[in-house]
Amino acid sequence: MSRNLVWQLQKSATSVGANAEEAQAGQSRADFISKNGICLKEARETHYWLRLLQAAEASDDLELPELEQESLELSRIFGAIVTSTKRNSAL
Repeated sequence: MSRNLVWQLQKSATSVGANAEEAQAGQSRADFISKNGICLKEARETHYWLRLLQAAEASDDLELPELEQESLELSRIFGAIVTSTKRNSAL
């Protein structure tokens, strides 16, 4: 079971970075917003898998709480990027 959780975690966590890179090369403001929106969704998904891993006690890794906190912080960052970019687009 934990192998599946770790696999899902790897997929979502690496997607955050890949989409952040893509956002930096966005072809338009809408593309930038879209890619950062995907980053937000993937960071939230990463947080979900980290919580499941911790609940399943599938890992003795003491860093899980710190990783959970970091995924929450990334969610807030990407949420702020999307919100402020949308707000500035309306001006």
